Amino acid sequence: MAAGAAPVGDTQAHASGDTSAHGPVVVLVVAHPRPDSLNHALARRLGDAVARAGGRLVAHDLHAEGFDPVLRAEESYVVGRDLHLGGPSGDPLLDRHRADLAVADALVVVHPVWWGMPPAILAGWLDRVLVPGVAYRLPDAGGLPERLLAIRRLVVVNTTDTPAEREATVFGDPLAAIWERCVGTYLGSATSPTLVERTVLASVNEVDDAQRARWLDEMDGLGSRLVRALV
Repeated sequence: MAAGAAPVGDTQAHASGDTSAHGPVVVLVVAHPRPDSLNHALARRLGDAVARAGGRLVAHDLHAEGFDPVLRAEESYVVGRDLHLGGPSGDPLLDRHRADLAVADALVVVHPVWWGMPPAILAGWLDRVLVPGVAYRLPDAGGLPERLLAIRRLVVVNTTDTPAEREATVFGDPLAAIWERCVGTYLGSATSPTLVERTVLASVNEVDDAQRARWLDEMDGLGSRLVRALV
């Protein structure tokens, strides 16, 4: 599939999923505003590979869905013995994202690196989806969170215009702190921590079509390996 192909569509993904079928549940989230972007092409190839390998794919294109990333005041609490934000929120799309994650065996995220961070819509997704009652419970600030999810694998695919050497030596790969040392530690159970795998595709603004095609081919292997690791 080329970078100009159709985006990962939430409606398509949910329509193709059979909730009665066997196989690990893989939630895929893509965060890029342009539907003809390389990010969408990568997500599509990865998702197709997951489905071919027997995974139950649930895909979300945050921009296409119109996901609202703005955290509400009532959602901003994180500590409290009786705090539970996992019930109906009044936003059906938000509730669906939370419910999808609650039954996921793996989470796959595809996004560009902007200012050393995920895009704002994805940062807001983390804020609004990974709330107490969904991802964890934390009775008091001095305690350890009780983790509520059972996500065994977190796969992150990042694109960046920055050369890989500069990303590592100058910026220190800030996304490693976000995905590997922060988010990843909250997704697995206490007895089965989440295994985090990141693929960083560097200097995407300078590569030719042949290199982009090779990256797309890599997504086939990444998706199939993920499902094999989960079964």
